[in-house]
Amino acid sequence: MTEEFKQWEYRVQTIGSTFGTKDEHIQATLDEWGSEGWEAVNVYTPYGSGKITIVAKRPLTELVRRQRSRPSQGE
Repeated sequence: MTEEFKQWEYRVQTIGSTFGTKDEHIQATLDEWGSEGWEAVNVYTPYGSGKITIVAKRPLTELVRRQRSRPSQGE
């Protein structure tokens, strides 16, 4: 039996301001994403920004795969 290759979708977002990012804001963002099935795989601070960039992934579902294969409305 062969295991099917798992595909992922990714989400990247920078939060906070040049004055920093509060822990509560980071936690609230991660909690929200976790409830949507996202798993943070990297969190970093872009040099000198005071902001936090979060990279997350979750398994690519058949529904999302179908939505991505449709032509956009503007075309």
